[in-house]
Amino acid sequence: MKTSITRRHFLRATGATLALPFLESLARAAAPMPPRRMLAIMTNMGVMPRYFFPEKAGRDYGSTPYLDLIKAHRERFTVFSGVSHPGVDGNHSSERSFLSCAPHPGASNFKNSISLDQFAAEQIGAQTRFGSLVLSVGKDHMGTPSTTRDGVQLPAERNPSALYRRLFVQGTPQEIERSIDDLRKGGSILDFVRDEARSLEKGLPARDKERLYQYFTSVRELEQRLQHAESWERKPKPIVQAPMPKDIPSDTEVEAQTNLMYDTMRLSLETDSTRIVTIYLGPLLITPNIPGVKNQTHALTHHGNDEAKIAELKKIEEAQFRSLARLLDGLTSVKEANGTLLDHTMLLYGSNLSNANSHDTTNLPLIFAGGGFKHGQHLAFDKKNNKPLANLFVTMLQRMGIEADKFASSTGTMTGVEA
Repeated sequence: MKTSITRRHFLRATGATLALPFLESLARAAAPMPPRRMLAIMTNMGVMPRYFFPEKAGRDYGSTPYLDLIKAHRERFTVFSGVSHPGVDGNHSSERSFLSCAPHPGASNFKNSISLDQFAAEQIGAQTRFGSLVLSVGKDHMGTPSTTRDGVQLPAERNPSALYRRLFVQGTPQEIERSIDDLRKGGSILDFVRDEARSLEKGLPARDKERLYQYFTSVRELEQRLQHAESWERKPKPIVQAPMPKDIPSDTEVEAQTNLMYDTMRLSLETDSTRIVTIYLGPLLITPNIPGVKNQTHALTHHGNDEAKIAELKKIEEAQFRSLARLLDGLTSVKEANGTLLDHTMLLYGSNLSNANSHDTTNLPLIFAGGGFKHGQHLAFDKKNNKPLANLFVTMLQRMGIEADKFASSTGTMTGVEA
C-alpha cells in the first residue's frame, strides 16, 4: 500500500513550524478599536473675531492669525462660524450654559439643565474609573459649565498634581480600606436624609413635591457615584512613566498652568481612566505674565476699539492658541490602533462669547478637532440666524455610541462633518 506524505505531514512529523510573516495591515485589522472620547474646552473671555474667523467658507479658506498657530493640524480640525445657542444671552453668565444650552442664564429665576459632558457620563461613565473629569485653569468667574441633571454646577480640579494623584497614585491597603469606609458612611448618611425627606412628602403641595422629587433624583445620582467609586477603589491604578507634575502656584503664569493641565489631562485619556473631560479656562481676572501685557484680561476684553488694548489682548489670546497647538501635538503623538489618540478623541474648543467687547453671545468662535470626522474646512452658517451648537452636541453623543436624537435646543445633527 502506497502512502502519500504531504509537505504538511512532513513538517508536523519533524516538529518543524513555519510562521507567516508579520503583516502590519492584518495586525491593525485584528487590534481592538480604541474607545471614543470627548473633550470640551471653554474659555470665558471670548475670541476677537478679526483674528479668528476666516472670510471664506469651505476647504480652501484663507487662514487667520490665530488659526496660523494651529495650522500644522489644519486637516484635523473644522472651524465653525454662524453657530450659537438660541436663547442664551446674559453676557458673562452665558458661560453657565455653554454645555447645557439652557436659555436666559442671566435671569433671576434661571435654572440650569444637564450639560453635554454629564449627559454622556450618565450613559457611559461606569465604563471607566472616573465617569468624567471636570478641570479648570485660572480664576473661576462663575464656576464650571459642567452641571448635573438638576442643573447643579460640579466643582473643578485646579491642581495638576492632585489630578495626577487621583489618576495614578495607588493608596496603601489601609488607605484604600479607609476610603471605602468613608464611601459607605456617605451612603449611610444619604439613606438617613432620604428617609427624613420621605417623612415630609405627605401633605405637601404639588410644587413642593416637585422640588422634593428633584432632591430624590440628586440623592440617587450621588448614591450611584458612591457605588461606582467603591467598585473601582480596590482595582489597581494604571502605571505611567510621566512623573507627578509640580503645580505652578502663580495665576499670572496662566499659559504654563494651561500646558501643565493639558499634559496631565492627556494622560487620563491615554490610560482610559476616563473618556469624558471638560476644561474651563478662566483668565478674565488675571494679568498674565506675557511679554507686552500690562493689564488684566477682563479690562482688555472691553477694549473699546483701543488699538493698544487690542494688541495686548491679542498676545493673551495667542498664548491660548499656542497651548491648543501644543495639546493637538500631544494628542497626535500618542499612537493607537488605527490612528492616534486625537483620531479617537473629539475636541471641542470655544467660548460662550464671541466679541467680549460687546458681550456678544452669537456667532461663537469654535474649533472642532479629531474624533474621526471630516475636517480641514470652515463650516460657515448664517451669521444672523445661527445654527444651534446643540446640533454638534447630538453628533458628538452619537459618535460616543449614545443613542440620542435630541439634546436641549438641537434641531438635528451637525451637517458637514460626517466622515
